[in-house]
Amino acid sequence: MSEQPANPRNSRKKPSYENPNNLGKLPPQATDLEEAVLGALMLEKDALTQVIDILKVESFYKDSHQAIFQAILDLFSESQPIDLLTVTSQLRKNGKLEIAGGAFYITELTSKVSSAANIEFHARIITEQAIKRELIRISSEIQKNAFEETTDVFELLDEMEQSLFEISEKNIRKNYADMRSIMREAIAEMEAKKDQKDGLTGVPSGFTDLDRVTSGWQKSDLVIIAARPAMGKTAFVLSVLRNAAVDHERPVAIFSLEMSSVQLVNRLISSEAELDSEKIKKGSLLEHEWAQLVHKTAKLSKASLFVDDTPALSILELRAKARKLKAQHNIQMIVIDYLQLMSGDTKGGGGGNREQEIASISRALKKIAKELEIPVIALSQLSRAVETRGGDKRPQLSDLRESGAIEQDADMVMFLYRPEYYGITEDEGMSTQGVGEVIIAKHRNGSLGTVKLRFIGKYTKFTDLDSLGGYQQNQSTEPLYGNKFSSQSSGASNFDSSQTINLPSRANDDSDDLLNSDTESPF
Repeated sequence: MSEQPANPRNSRKKPSYENPNNLGKLPPQATDLEEAVLGALMLEKDALTQVIDILKVESFYKDSHQAIFQAILDLFSESQPIDLLTVTSQLRKNGKLEIAGGAFYITELTSKVSSAANIEFHARIITEQAIKRELIRISSEIQKNAFEETTDVFELLDEMEQSLFEISEKNIRKNYADMRSIMREAIAEMEAKKDQKDGLTGVPSGFTDLDRVTSGWQKSDLVIIAARPAMGKTAFVLSVLRNAAVDHERPVAIFSLEMSSVQLVNRLISSEAELDSEKIKKGSLLEHEWAQLVHKTAKLSKASLFVDDTPALSILELRAKARKLKAQHNIQMIVIDYLQLMSGDTKGGGGGNREQEIASISRALKKIAKELEIPVIALSQLSRAVETRGGDKRPQLSDLRESGAIEQDADMVMFLYRPEYYGITEDEGMSTQGVGEVIIAKHRNGSLGTVKLRFIGKYTKFTDLDSLGGYQQNQSTEPLYGNKFSSQSSGASNFDSSQTINLPSRANDDSDDLLNSDTESPF
């Protein structure tokens, strides 16, 4: 029987998955430079001062080199001389002499170099290789976790961002600067500020007197705005956001855990169009009011104001979203409404109490402010101790709910207070109707004091307190803003309210006469 011809398909060789050119890869390293640096450190007594802020124990690839460098650091911390004999002795004391390669290996290191002339350059190369190894390690962990079905992808993203940020923080340290360069920088900053006629160095709040005290919301600041319910916390921050986004064209964002995005926008529409919030809620607007709404909200609809109403927002989600907003829209300020509704890091299993969770949240908010270099404003509830207290019931720092860390982490703590809420109709002979107070109880970089604003309940907004609102019966003799700055801080200077510069305000348009007239408000 004749033999069947071989099937060409069957005669093919099996594909080889082994790449002859792929001989494996070693982690990034510079062991020859590590030897040279360690040898130089034992040759010259002042060599360590050149590299101590560049190198860390984990910067070295070999375990033996890590043990030797740790021994050198131990000697340095005890102000002992660093040389061949002392390092050998310290390694023996640490129980690491054999791990380091023995006395002979340490002796060999000093023969690798003749001086410490290039030690800083060599140290930087060692650090670069260590950073590469760390990046490879993080990438491998992310890849492994990404294959796991149970992995929370948003938590994984946050961990990745945090890990990369930590590498940058640990390895790219800011060096000291001499007085000449610092003075040059400070003068250049002052020259830039002198061109700002309004004196604002941060994001404007839009309230004349408040901006005069704070110079605007400052970069990297955590600002806590606290009040009892119904004092107008949300109305206040919405007015602040509206002023920054519409009047000053700054991109801003609010994370609302209490109200939906539509509810917030309805409030903004009521404030901007000067239409009763109840009418907005029910949609019972007359024809001319619809026209007024469309006309007056034109600017608002174009403003760079971003609203996120994710319920029970966690710190992980907030950090990720804030970074994205900063990268895509260069936001200048973030508002959180409000702190107690946030959930902390659940990585630890939620074993801690609520006070510890709030403390971790406030610390995380401060870190976000510093990382993104923007002000973070967080609203907070006050405890019921305010209600049980006698007198005028003005809030104080001890009233902060679940406080401790909130007060500690905040750069500024403000309280909102409306006397008329407690049935107080007069204050020092002046009417308190429609008057809201912003009490600056803590100000890390400025003075303390109280700024009075006008609260318009039906429009759910705050405006400057001017001649048409508040203290009408005394407007010929009383300062329009009625500031009474306290001396609660030794560094706080008394503010002379008689020197207040009166600027025109949109609050003028809120009088009933203007609303009922045919004249259109120039909002």
